[in-house]
Amino acid sequence: MERISYKDIPKGMFENLMTTENFINQSSLEIKLLELIRLRVAQKNGCAYCVDMHHKELKHLGETDLRLSSLCVWKETPYFTEKEEAALNLTDALTKLSRAPLPEAIFDALTPHFSKEEICYLTLAISQINTWTRLMKTFRFVPGNYQVKETV
Repeated sequence: MERISYKDIPKGMFENLMTTENFINQSSLEIKLLELIRLRVAQKNGCAYCVDMHHKELKHLGETDLRLSSLCVWKETPYFTEKEEAALNLTDALTKLSRAPLPEAIFDALTPHFSKEEICYLTLAISQINTWTRLMKTFRFVPGNYQVKETV
């Protein structure tokens, strides 16, 4: 099923992407919010490998089954905070880009919850997971084998 295996990836490619990933993870944004964004992008892009990974990461962080199963229909549920909804709205808009600029309403909904610096990090995080999903869909890494790394 795999088209390109881990050993076939150019040396430094994943390492450089992980440098950006670590930069995002060290921002003031909550890791649980970042993982919600990552799972949502994976769902929208149909990336089974990334859905598996970020679902497991969120479970490890204590996310509920109800919110996990409802993320794909988040707009129709009362389970997400206004802050999360603003971030998910940005996630949806930046994952399926239109030729038009980002609507003011989407940006304006962010400002009560996030600083300009955090909006920059959100935008980078969304762009980054979109990159990962495109790589995984091309390489066809097999889903199901991802294991959460235990933090010390």
